[in-house]
Amino acid sequence: MATEILEEKSVRHLLKAVANLVRLPKTHMWLDYDSEADVLYLHFEEKPNSTHSEMRDDGIILDYKGSRLVGLTVLDASQRQAA
Repeated sequence: MATEILEEKSVRHLLKAVANLVRLPKTHMWLDYDSEADVLYLHFEEKPNSTHSEMRDDGIILDYKGSRLVGLTVLDASQRQAA
């Protein structure tokens, strides 16, 4: 099995992401990235099964199960800049 080594630049990006993720109100998260579609999926439940979604003007889709936020989808994920 090959071991992938993260470059220093990638580690810095990862640490910046971690610093922001730990500020979220949820402590369990599942993360998937589709590089072909450039879409990031962040779920707050292992199997979210949303009942409805809300598209924001900034290209983020909020997924709900009833009134509970169960995940979000970030379109054009690689083009996002930290505020």
